[in-house]
Amino acid sequence: MGRAFEYRKARKLKRWGNMARTFTKIGKEIEIAVKAGGPDPSGNTRLRVLLQNAKAENMPKENVERAIKRAISKDTTDYKEMVYEGYGPFGVAILVETATDNTTRTVANVRSYFNKCGGTLGTSGSVTFMFDHLCVFKTANKESIDLEELELDLIDLDLTEMFVDDDNVINIYAKYEAFGAIQSYLDEHQMEIVSGEFVRIPTDTKEVTAEQREALNKLIEKLEEDDDVTNVYTTMAEDPDAE
Repeated sequence: MGRAFEYRKARKLKRWGNMARTFTKIGKEIEIAVKAGGPDPSGNTRLRVLLQNAKAENMPKENVERAIKRAISKDTTDYKEMVYEGYGPFGVAILVETATDNTTRTVANVRSYFNKCGGTLGTSGSVTFMFDHLCVFKTANKESIDLEELELDLIDLDLTEMFVDDDNVINIYAKYEAFGAIQSYLDEHQMEIVSGEFVRIPTDTKEVTAEQREALNKLIEKLEEDDDVTNVYTTMAEDPDAE
């Protein structure tokens, strides 16, 4: 599950191929986190992790500071996190996460992408149940860490999967609600948090042909190119021929 998601994420970032889009996404998330929990990272769990994410993505410090200043400004625009659900062509479920200051514009755009690419925008709850909503932390692996003991401790905090990737980084997947508890554990044990985020993993996937995959990717790319869209998840099975 987790390994497959990491592959999908790499493919998505390759398609985006634009650091500015990544910075914009993180900037919006920082603004939302500051408005929800304040500008002090020591008292704002989500903000503290987002600052680590920004660092991992080499986001300039001034970009981060601007996002925080915008969030505490009285004149700033509020972003709302909205989730849109639907089906692409060939019955593949698609879930779209957005951060927008104009929901009317965003839903109209998302609906048009679905319609133009042979899909249908659905109602709330129509496909959410097909995905597990999880939090994911990446932390540096060190010789002093007992992986078996770590896994046993995290199981008590609703761990769903843990593995060490090719870069010797520990990937921790846990239930969505466990975000704060996992972060507190890592902080208390002085484990370096490389990044932390929320993801949606399909509980089942649908096989498609090469031609169907091409059509679905057109829809996915249109969605991901929209400035209001932060993440796109689908139930489409991985391409076995992809590098």
